Amino acid sequence: MSAIRLLVLGAVRQHGRAHGYQVRNDLEYWGAHEWSNTKPGSIYHALKQMAKQGVLLAHEVAPSAAGGPPRTEYEVTAAGREEYFKLLREALAAYDQKADLLSSAIGFMVDLPRAEVLELLRERLGKLAQWRSSVTDYYTPEGGPQQLGHIGEIMHRWVSSADAEADWTRGLIARIEGGAYSFAGEGGEPFVGVLAEGRENPYAPSAESGR
Repeated sequence: MSAIRLLVLGAVRQHGRAHGYQVRNDLEYWGAHEWSNTKPGSIYHALKQMAKQGVLLAHEVAPSAAGGPPRTEYEVTAAGREEYFKLLREALAAYDQKADLLSSAIGFMVDLPRAEVLELLRERLGKLAQWRSSVTDYYTPEGGPQQLGHIGEIMHRWVSSADAEADWTRGLIARIEGGAYSFAGEGGEPFVGVLAEGRENPYAPSAESGR
């Protein structure tokens, strides 16, 4: 599963229709260039590829007043919407997703109903518990990693990671159960996570920093 697909689909969907620079600007605004492999080249490549695959619909708009080339704007198709929600649900429920994919899913989780997000996160908790049990079949955390030599540090890290992820997931579940955030269908004020056309991005990586 690819974080770039989820991020690009989510960004385009929030705008309704967006050109490549808007998508890039949004992802930089979210700091995705820091916590994922999302780079300008990968964003534009993903837009073009998903348009070829029918996940996005590409529109050529009139050239700019300055005489530049026609600009391509994209919108999510019915197939793209289906893929977006499939990726989102899978990423929220999985126990072994890479950090960038899980972070992407958290950023878009409010596009789903509250009850469904809670169900997916509880599913994630169950999978984490199963994974932890599969490790402790061979390793006893109470005995410490030394029981298996230095290789035991690997299993110790796995168990510690599972415990930390489960603790964080339980905390998120508690916050959502407590009424945090506004989810799909609730009629609250939606979170606006995209930049308006022409608005400067305060978090864009600067050329001087080399980021």
